[in-house]
Amino acid sequence: MSAPILRAEKVSKRFGGLKAVDEVDLELAEHEILGVIGPNGAGKTTLFSLIAGSIPPTSGTVRLRDRVISGLPAHRAVHAGIVRTHQIVRPFGNLTVLENVMVGAIYGKRGPVGARDRALDVMQFVGLAERASQLPAGLTLAGRKRLELARALATEPVVLLLDEVIAGVNPVEALQMADLIRKVREKRGLSCILIEHVMPAVMALSDRVIVLDAGKKIAEGKPQDVVRDPKVIAAYLGESAAKEVGKPA
Repeated sequence: MSAPILRAEKVSKRFGGLKAVDEVDLELAEHEILGVIGPNGAGKTTLFSLIAGSIPPTSGTVRLRDRVISGLPAHRAVHAGIVRTHQIVRPFGNLTVLENVMVGAIYGKRGPVGARDRALDVMQFVGLAERASQLPAGLTLAGRKRLELARALATEPVVLLLDEVIAGVNPVEALQMADLIRKVREKRGLSCILIEHVMPAVMALSDRVIVLDAGKKIAEGKPQDVVRDPKVIAAYLGESAAKEVGKPA
């Protein structure tokens, strides 16, 4: 088995007396989609922030391939090849859709040269090419989530952290977004970590799932096994939800 592309080792983050992430271990294989689930306040988004360089860990180490990236500022983590989307989408309202994506391309691995062409390529991939000259305010929520994904892809990452890119959209749009995430893996060759509360999407997309509760990892494994774990049912799913999401597709 090849070495993981990303590894977090006993990563913790304290905010005063609160331990938001508590010695979490995580491995992501090449071209894998890893789901991260858990109740609100479990530490999922804080874990993303630690991996992506938005905040430094209190202790522990994050490695991208053999390089230690924990403690790097976000822009250096992006240049190393790791980028995240945000749960609350905030595009630059005074820039066009194309210009928003170009920001990702300009500040990504290759810099300004060719940024427009790279942005247009990504917009075609996510289905926003026809909206290039439009301002983000004219997009639906699903469109803005696609824009957030496009900005991240334009940096040319090897690891993509997706924070609730499906939550909040209608069922048809959710299926379309799930298909797009599969294409990110299959066509762009990326490895992905997915935070999501929409359990059917987690079950359909994830190769493996880890579960956080109160900052600790309480379960890890195949999605169909994790949703039957008594600790996960008690902390997050509840009996009725566990039975529903555990049904064969």
